[in-house]
Amino acid sequence: MSDCCCPAPAAGGGRPACTGCATAGTLVDLPTVKALLTESALTRLNSAVFYFCVDPSCPTVYFSADGQRFVTTDVRVSVWQKEQAGARTICYCFGENERDIRAEIARDGASNAVNRVREHIAAHRCACDVRNPRGSCCLGDVAAAVKRAHLVLQDV
Repeated sequence: MSDCCCPAPAAGGGRPACTGCATAGTLVDLPTVKALLTESALTRLNSAVFYFCVDPSCPTVYFSADGQRFVTTDVRVSVWQKEQAGARTICYCFGENERDIRAEIARDGASNAVNRVREHIAAHRCACDVRNPRGSCCLGDVAAAVKRAHLVLQDV
């Protein structure tokens, strides 16, 4: 998305497979990994290049091509891709979450979550590159969460 807040991650060749589930990883910048690891996990950090695992059934969050692996309990925040749907935080900078998005749609017929995040991006307030465990802009994820919430509410 052109109005996302984060620069694209640096190019990193191929996409290695997660050591926990064999899903192709997404390159994530080292400052993101360092910022989100717990104190004890950070003391074990010894690789410089990490990938994010999006597979919801795999506990791995970050892994390196040389075998280093950090799981959900090694990360300071809950990782929405690894949590059950319902109340997950999607935007780590401004707290947009599934529960509030659904409530807003039920109350108002629509959600303004995407526009709220866009306004923060335009005001240079977001820090998705560090706060989002995936290390990239959450705007697309927020838009997808709004769409899922509409579908869930239509089925009710």
